[in-house]
Amino acid sequence: MDTAIVGGGSAAVGLLDALAGLEGEAADGGEPGTITVFEPSPQLWRGRPYGPDLDSVLVNSPPALMSIRHGDFGHYAAWLGARGADHVDELLGQPLVPRALYGEYLAHTAEKAMAALGEQGWLVRVVAARVTAVARRGARLVLRTHDAQEHETTRLALCVGGGTPPDLYGLAGNQGFTADPYPVADTLDHVPAGGDVAIVGSGLTAVDVVVSLAARGHRGRITLLSRSGVLPHVWQRPGGRRPRHVTAERVTGLHEARGKIVLDDLIGLLRTELADAGEDFEEFAAELLDTEAKDPVQRLRRQIAAIDDPRIGRRVLQQTAHSVGPYAWRLLPESDRAWLRRHLRTATSVASPMIPVNASVLMRLLDSGQLSVADGVHAIEPVNGRFRVRHDDGERTAEIVVNAVNPPPQAVPAAARPLIRSLVSTGLATLHPAGGLTPADPRVHVIGDLTGGGSFITSSIPGVAAQASGTAQALRTPRGRPAATVRRDR
Repeated sequence: MDTAIVGGGSAAVGLLDALAGLEGEAADGGEPGTITVFEPSPQLWRGRPYGPDLDSVLVNSPPALMSIRHGDFGHYAAWLGARGADHVDELLGQPLVPRALYGEYLAHTAEKAMAALGEQGWLVRVVAARVTAVARRGARLVLRTHDAQEHETTRLALCVGGGTPPDLYGLAGNQGFTADPYPVADTLDHVPAGGDVAIVGSGLTAVDVVVSLAARGHRGRITLLSRSGVLPHVWQRPGGRRPRHVTAERVTGLHEARGKIVLDDLIGLLRTELADAGEDFEEFAAELLDTEAKDPVQRLRRQIAAIDDPRIGRRVLQQTAHSVGPYAWRLLPESDRAWLRRHLRTATSVASPMIPVNASVLMRLLDSGQLSVADGVHAIEPVNGRFRVRHDDGERTAEIVVNAVNPPPQAVPAAARPLIRSLVSTGLATLHPAGGLTPADPRVHVIGDLTGGGSFITSSIPGVAAQASGTAQALRTPRGRPAATVRRDR
């Protein structure tokens, strides 16, 4: 049995690690074959987010939520070891390292998994090429790469990552416009120290750019441009309590008992969770629903002050949005999904909060007047070598515009579009009506944001790790034979 993994980022790392952990589970009685990872980028295992960059670009979650090994919350923390003490966010009380260092963790995990698979008898190799098409050849699949090579396999796992940031205002090609801010180091190399910078978006990517500008001593004006003006919520100090009611097991139980799940069922579980902690659900819900109405600066100030607040409401939502959320989403009726989509900005703000150290930098810049948030943006236009921004409160100009709009979930990455078209045209997969790709052949698997029918919240590392673990089980790795070579083909 041979397996092809298309993409060499965090999803591929999670899959390799999960496959290595299946030693002895030869459910189909087969023997090891070849595992081939196709990844053209020189940043193998790191993907777009975790390659070399500025030290100011930090991992945005506590270590327990960054383990690429499903079910082992201490895997990343154990790898980090004593180095974590050099990167502690004092407000959060947790180590938050530069993303490039987290990329080293991913690379270390992948290399160990490849070595373990080799000892089990698998030939594991990496091909530095982009897969552009897949065809059927009898019982096997044939992958064609951009260099006109063919590779046969029996099973295929797509780990191609997320889409690219959309250019909402058609600014591509204009001098002074950056379409994709990562790596931030390269983007900021072209920003004058005193220039007026406008950042399109107000989510976590925008926060990375703002914090990195500050770390470089930027002196010019910085403006966050957003249609909603909503900033991410702020992480609170992790508590020791784990959800007891908002769990996948409880959702499964309700679904089996009633034959369906609606949003009110999930709200009921959260209501019970808060009641057990002696907290008022109505007060919590009112605060959430006011997210888009409140002044973002005042909300940020209150959230920084509430980092040590013992109330569990936001903590529960932040934990379960990525663990229970993707499973529950698929069970909800379309009317409930539509309601949640209408509250997209609130949901993503809560589910993907910013770390306190970054929140503090934003608060300092907002208080000084160097940073501002412009909401209700209608247009951004190049005019006489600058950019004119029209928004609800008037107009302003900027010398530099950085696009920090997050790619929508289920978007097809530009580099993967020929491959996706090929999979659909050969009947191996179908495009899901709500976005993403759905396998139409049991030999094809999808991991990550490209998975069809997923929710509108971007996959987290725990979500990717869980998908990788499930895919590894589906692939049913056979038992090993004598050790084989692990090599990288170029």
